[in-house]
Amino acid sequence: MLSPRKQKYRKQMRGVMKGNATRGVKISFGDFGLQSMGTGWVTSRQIESGRRSITHYTQRGGRIWIRIFPDKPISKKPAEVRMGGGKGDTHEFVVAIKPGKVLYEISGVTEEVAKEALRLASHKMPVKTRFISKAH
Repeated sequence: MLSPRKQKYRKQMRGVMKGNATRGVKISFGDFGLQSMGTGWVTSRQIESGRRSITHYTQRGGRIWIRIFPDKPISKKPAEVRMGGGKGDTHEFVVAIKPGKVLYEISGVTEEVAKEALRLASHKMPVKTRFISKAH
């Protein structure tokens, strides 16, 4: 799973996700990409699951770029613990996704293969996505 090597602060506040993404909205490395159309948190497990589905479908052909990194710690209190007692321990790492953010990029495969591979990866994501290409 992806996680930061070190952080300045162990715990973060949840924050507010509003507006559209301004950075990472264009295809930079590959020929085809998977772009988010919604807002949400994507966990490191979901990123890895999407990566696996892409590599499995392309039979390790082509090249894949993961354009997101989970750097936000999410804390969670254990089950059946009473209220109070401070903030819980870090449970997982997520990345906050806004509309327009490119999640994955792929090159070295045909458009049909890329479309199907990214469609399979999109089923693993908690946000609505769409297929984009550099040609458009």
